[in-house]
Amino acid sequence: MNIKNYLFLGLFLISTIVLAQEKEISGAVVGENGLPLIGVNIIIEGTTRGTQTDFDGNYSINANPGDILVYSFVGFGTEKRTVGAEEVINVQMTADNSLEEVVVVGYGTQSKRKVTDNIASISEDEINNIPIPSLQGALTGKAAGVQITQINGKVEGGVKMRIRGISSISSSQEPLYVIDGMPLINDDESVSQAPINPLISLNPNDIASIEILKDASSAAIYGARGTNGVVLITTKSGKSGKTKISMNTSMGWSEPTNTLDWLNAEQYVELFTEASANSYGAEDTWLTEEGGYFDWMANGLDWRNGEVDTDWQSLALVDGSVQDHTISISGGSEKTTFFLSGGYNRTEAIVRGNDLERYSVRTNVDHKASDRLNVGVNVGISKTHISRIGTDNSFSTPLQAIAQSPLSPAFLENGIPNNESTIYYNFLMQEYNGDWDSDIFRVLFNTYAEYYLMEELSFRSEFGYDNNNQTEEYFAGSLTESASTNGYADANAVQSDRYSLSNYFTYNTTFVEDYDLEVVLGMSFEESARKRQFVAGTGFASDDLQTVDSASEIIDGFSTRTKYNFLSYFSRATFSLFDKYLLKASLRYDGSSRFGAENRYGWFPAASAGWIISEEDFFDNSETISLLKLRGSWGVTGNAGIGNFASLGLFTGGAYNKIATLYPSQLGNPDLKWERTDQVDIGLDFGFFNNRLSGEVDYYVKKTNDLLLNQPVPGTSGFPSITRNVGSMANRGFEFVLNTKNFTSEDFKWDTSFNLSTLDNEVTDLPGGDIVSGVNIVREGETISSFYLVEYAGVDPANGDALFYKNTLLADGSRDRTTTASYNEASRVVLGSPYPDLMMGLTNTMYFHNFDLSFTFQGEWGSSLYNSGGKFQSGNARYEDNQTVDQLDRWQQPGDITDVPQARMYSTNGQQDSSRYLEESDFIRLRNLAFGYTFPFEWTQRFSVDRLRVYFTGVNLLTFTDYSGYDPESTYDNNGNFNINVGETFYSAPPAKTYTIGLNIDI
Repeated sequence: MNIKNYLFLGLFLISTIVLAQEKEISGAVVGENGLPLIGVNIIIEGTTRGTQTDFDGNYSINANPGDILVYSFVGFGTEKRTVGAEEVINVQMTADNSLEEVVVVGYGTQSKRKVTDNIASISEDEINNIPIPSLQGALTGKAAGVQITQINGKVEGGVKMRIRGISSISSSQEPLYVIDGMPLINDDESVSQAPINPLISLNPNDIASIEILKDASSAAIYGARGTNGVVLITTKSGKSGKTKISMNTSMGWSEPTNTLDWLNAEQYVELFTEASANSYGAEDTWLTEEGGYFDWMANGLDWRNGEVDTDWQSLALVDGSVQDHTISISGGSEKTTFFLSGGYNRTEAIVRGNDLERYSVRTNVDHKASDRLNVGVNVGISKTHISRIGTDNSFSTPLQAIAQSPLSPAFLENGIPNNESTIYYNFLMQEYNGDWDSDIFRVLFNTYAEYYLMEELSFRSEFGYDNNNQTEEYFAGSLTESASTNGYADANAVQSDRYSLSNYFTYNTTFVEDYDLEVVLGMSFEESARKRQFVAGTGFASDDLQTVDSASEIIDGFSTRTKYNFLSYFSRATFSLFDKYLLKASLRYDGSSRFGAENRYGWFPAASAGWIISEEDFFDNSETISLLKLRGSWGVTGNAGIGNFASLGLFTGGAYNKIATLYPSQLGNPDLKWERTDQVDIGLDFGFFNNRLSGEVDYYVKKTNDLLLNQPVPGTSGFPSITRNVGSMANRGFEFVLNTKNFTSEDFKWDTSFNLSTLDNEVTDLPGGDIVSGVNIVREGETISSFYLVEYAGVDPANGDALFYKNTLLADGSRDRTTTASYNEASRVVLGSPYPDLMMGLTNTMYFHNFDLSFTFQGEWGSSLYNSGGKFQSGNARYEDNQTVDQLDRWQQPGDITDVPQARMYSTNGQQDSSRYLEESDFIRLRNLAFGYTFPFEWTQRFSVDRLRVYFTGVNLLTFTDYSGYDPESTYDNNGNFNINVGETFYSAPPAKTYTIGLNIDI
């Protein structure tokens, strides 16, 4: 009995000690964005004991030291924590980026695991992390094979987005943008040749995700307009549960990414005095003599003693500012969810007189009307005001001020801009005595109803409406360039409407257990209409009266109306066998009013297949290979980006001697048909070590046939050109994406995403022969719009003459590489491409305790830029324009070795179009950076705040390049033939380098 009593007592004491060690563990579970996660499962490993987080993400559980707590939640990676001495364990969970996530595809969604296409997906965090006014700017460097370039540093500047290269000559080269199922209007409605980004009115903070459909299999479901790729934009929606209020506010400042060195007054006098002596003799002192040209420039100031030395560049490029504010409310019940937002952005450009102000609101509501019926509506409204400046090729644009002499004062004594003694028109007069304002009012509306006829079969009907109203008012007062007419004003109003109706069935079933089938069958109809009114007048009684209504004479006026439509039928079938053998096929039948009656409709088929090799038995339980998927696709897409009536012969009404007339204005081509692109893509998706290292490799070939071309015709025909299907083109390239989870621990996480792509473009057939326009050429066997120039050979050290390579063809097919001082003796040759053949993006994201850091580097190699303004800016004093400082290294005496010819005023010596002004524009740029700190949840919850984050961001902070101009990405915004004349810069402003500080608050 005594032994039994002792044993019983010992067991009782041991159990008491064990129970005494058990304690309550509490804490909060949040996501990567710091928001609480509701319903996270927490169990003690090896047991069935567990709990869940509440609406605030909080939990509590009893556990012993040494127990392992396992945190799991749908869509997030599992986390484990070992119980120690602490009683509070807070956990931040990371989204699970495995292949089970869902991506948006045309007319539906699909598990990423079963995707057999090449689709680049950009998440909400990547888009919203950097406050910028342009949607496209948020995508730069994020997707392989996608090039995004803002034309120049103007806030409204057009943005070029090229997906896997150029696939057309005269037709549209922009992708199709689709927002919440509604194809967007993407037409530039600017009254001038300088484009306005059509998507500038969209608020990037409202976007939840963006999918870029790159290959034909993914884009062919949009058939006629998929050649240039498709960008699917999904806006944010609400989630059932606690109502969440989020606010993002930021303010910052900006400056040019680069400025150039120009001659000061002393250097200007030295150079031009020498240039005059070389041209007219040293005894001719017309520049420097009393009352001479320099005295006229100085306008009474003593330039000889340094009384005037104007830095015109500092007047044109100024410090800018940016502020961006968005507030949103989201939430809902099991039946109804909602998202409401309001945004404000004001951006003052780094180019004087240019700014943007945008107001936006959005409402997205989804409602489950019954077990079978879901309905919803998305509405976005925005108002954008832009203060505009002149095009690059106008003296009223600020940056052309750099052509002015530093001897000319910018202002007169009375404070009015000096327009009396400047070489060219003083742009400051436009700011002082003129205005150019654009207002864009845009409404995006989309509604849907989805009815489940049975569990496997649903019918969805969508109706979308896009209304884009743009008005521009321009006024130039009596002191501006319009002084001779006592002022000028015009008004331009454009209303664009697009209606879209889509109806489609979706059948989704699993049969024989391992066979999954999804079929989509439907139709869509779109109609786009455009109205424009324009009126202009001159002669104003006062500069305070600035509308056309006050003009004494109406000198111009017109109105136009146009309309076009698309009617389409489409189908898609996706089949999965054993969850590892994947097949997909689609077919679209498109009709467009733009083509001839016999060729109005076109078929656009596509097919793709995939094999998840890692699911095979021989990879079973592999600790190294997490994923290995081979996929391939083929498809045909089209392009209809031409005029609405390109197939028709047109007549236009007019007047002749005040008599109404009708005259032919366009040659018709009833045989005009679709431009078609065939594309093949072979890809491999991979993942290693539980997907800590993952990525994809792709090779593609795009061949475009029946190119739509505005082909020149003989002038004797009375017409400049006719639209025809002429020629072929091919794009080939590799794409490589690598994602790594470098460190994954409780306190430190570091992820890296790297993409690299190549591009080889070639015109493969051009029956009509070369198309030469300016310094560009379209030639069979060459890259489209290659530079076609005389090759500069430097300077003759004996006499300072500019030299050129003859490059005439010899009998053996080689070229004569001897030099000549006669420009006319040299032949033009292809000397470079305006398009890069290698592109790179590198993004790093790090979390350390409550700190976060992310940054993206972007690089491009293989392209060149031609400085069309070089003959004026760096022309060894040929014209009076101020010169870049490299002109101080000019040839001055026999034996000098230099690339700058002898300065000869008003005498041509190397200023002709040649490779002298062509430069490689390779660069690497720190595109964006964000650094933030999120305050601990246990602090902020005292104030009923779920998340409080402060951050700093930077855009275009660093640029590494050997390019000597303003910026390797800034290009001319006033090209006549925008598709052929590319790769030129002409007084084009650099982009802005922007720094912002901001605050995120979630309640």
